[in-house]
Parts: sequence; C-alpha cells; structure tokens
Amino acid sequence: MNREQADVSLALVHHPIYNKRGEKITTTITNLDLHDISRAGKTYDINKYYVVNHLKSQQALVRRMKKYWTGGKGAEYNENRHQAFSVLEILDTLSDVINDIEESRGQAPRLVATDASPFCGSLSYKEMRKQIIAEDSPPFLLVFGTGWGLTDETLERCDYILEPVYGRGDFNHLSVRSAVSIILDRLLGPAWW
Repeated sequence: MNREQADVSLALVHHPIYNKRGEKITTTITNLDLHDISRAGKTYDINKYYVVNHLKSQQALVRRMKKYWTGGKGAEYNENRHQAFSVLEILDTLSDVINDIEESRGQAPRLVATDASPFCGSLSYKEMRKQIIAEDSPPFLLVFGTGWGLTDETLERCDYILEPVYGRGDFNHLSVRSAVSIILDRLLGPAWW
C-alpha cells in the first residue's frame, strides 16, 4: 500500500446522535475513546481524529486532557501518549470538520459513514480500500457514531456507508474504540491476506 496516498481523517460524532429510544441527543465524551482512538489513529497514520461535540464543558475537558498529555509532565511521563494525542482535535459540528479538512487539504473530503446495521448499497472494505489508496484520490473522512448511532441526516450527508464489522458469531455490538481499530486495519493496514 502506498501510505502517502492514503489521506484519511476520522470523526467521532457525539451530536446529533440517537439514543436507544430513537431521540436525537448529545453523548458524553469518554476518556477511553480519547486515548484509544488517538492511539489507533496515530498507529495507522491518519491526519486528524476529530471529536465532534458542541458542549463547551465537554470541549474544555478534551482540551485539558490534550494539553496535559502533549506538554509538561504528561508528555514527559509518556512520550507515546504525547505522540498519539497530536492527532486529536475537538470541533462543534461535522460541518466544522469538513471545513477544517477542506482548508488544510485543499479540497472537501469524501464522507464514509460506519454503522453496525447493514444498508442497501453498503461498500465493502475491499472496495473502500481501493478508493482510499487510488492515485489522486481525495481526502476521506471516516465518520463514527456514539450512542445508538449516526442520525439519518448524517448518513444522508455521507458519500459512502461501509458494511458492518461482522465477527464469527451472531453478537454485533462492538465498542466504538474496537470498531475504529478494526476498520482502520482493514482500510489502512498491510495486506496480510
């Protein structure tokens, strides 16, 4: 794989998101998602890991954690965490993320939704991988949801929806941290097969 051609960022959306009753809500940012997804993102050499949450208190929490791990005692204590948190950003909306990528990369990204449910016309990992590494491919933004998933409006904004991650059994309820790692490996990892 030509890693230089893989222009990928990811967004973890906390608003708007569905709860289990189908209501649109804002979910709370979790410490584990910040640490683990930053580490996975850095491992697979993504451009940015955007956390999407409009609540100022949640944004302050993310900024405080990032500041701790990228400077001062946190960076001295754990150099790996410093490197991982270098890809982390927090923005209000998915539109803000798209604008940030367009400003920094020179063109708008193609949006790739992820979901645990199958959708008609979902793209396989093999096909998405081909598009990501194709010569002159645009930037791609992998969009992950929290709570009970991305809203219909968010899914409709996306250019592609990836097929679900299936395991060997019938159970299909991965943590978003696990799903991110699996999907990054399928799309950006070495072709071990």
